[in-house]
Amino acid sequence: MRKYLILFIQILVLWMINKVGYMIAEYLHIAIPGNVIGMLLLFILLVTGVIQLKWVEYAALILTKHLAFFFIPISVGLMTLGSVFISSGIGLIFVLVISAIIGIIGTGITSQLLGKKREVSSIEQHHHSI
Repeated sequence: MRKYLILFIQILVLWMINKVGYMIAEYLHIAIPGNVIGMLLLFILLVTGVIQLKWVEYAALILTKHLAFFFIPISVGLMTLGSVFISSGIGLIFVLVISAIIGIIGTGITSQLLGKKREVSSIEQHHHSI
């Protein structure tokens, strides 16, 4: 029972951060989706230590594990847009491919930088322990 309460509270925290992101996007009238602002806000809160990872980690793991399930409504909605794909298909494919390439390159560079940072940190800890 305790595990479900923790999961509920963590999902509530993530949901509230998401809602704040939507409120920020609406208030500032910017063209960035509220969920993206919410993720950036969560990232900033985690990096600054305002929110500790252990406070949301269990819910994040559960949500990530079931991520494919959340794409079902989007996929069903896309089925009604056949005319858009017929008229703008090539442009959409181009945008999707370019954005995927940018995302893959950005993720690769970030993971390599973090890996190097972790490697340097472990080497420094090893030298200090000697």
